[in-house]
Amino acid sequence: MAKKPKFLEELFHDTLKDIYYAENKILKTLPKMAKAAQSKELKAAFAKHERETRGQIKRLDNVFKIIGKPARGKTCAAINGITDEGAEIMKDYKGMPALDAGLLAAAQAVEHYEIARYGTLRTWAEELGLRDAARLLSETLKEEEMTDKALTVLAKDAVNLEAEEEMQAAA
Repeated sequence: MAKKPKFLEELFHDTLKDIYYAENKILKTLPKMAKAAQSKELKAAFAKHERETRGQIKRLDNVFKIIGKPARGKTCAAINGITDEGAEIMKDYKGMPALDAGLLAAAQAVEHYEIARYGTLRTWAEELGLRDAARLLSETLKEEEMTDKALTVLAKDAVNLEAEEEMQAAA
């Protein structure tokens, strides 16, 4: 029996459900990461991204409206894996000098996943003639890229250095 062919519209919708699930999972995870973080700057970065994530979910709600589908997520194994790794870092490095460096690395893994997804979705939206959806997805993509850059600066200028200094002081 031949399978019914699937087209780009369906792939776009499936991937949209994937990132919708991911964003909602991230929204639940960010407060835990902020609570676990030792650095004030990292706590603030997680709180800022939590606020941004709420706006990103609203944009996704609008993209679902544009394509005439209900805003619904589907389980995303990739984000579950990334957030599980973050939870493992929080447990294994609690109170340790390298905790914030590990949390920051986990956050960047999330950002890189989101950047890949939003870039793809934006391109597909453009190819499908969904200009308004492409604009919303592009807006979120820019935020994710800015968050990734901010986390890189925080890692290089503070968090990684602090973890290294504590190691040297202990030696």
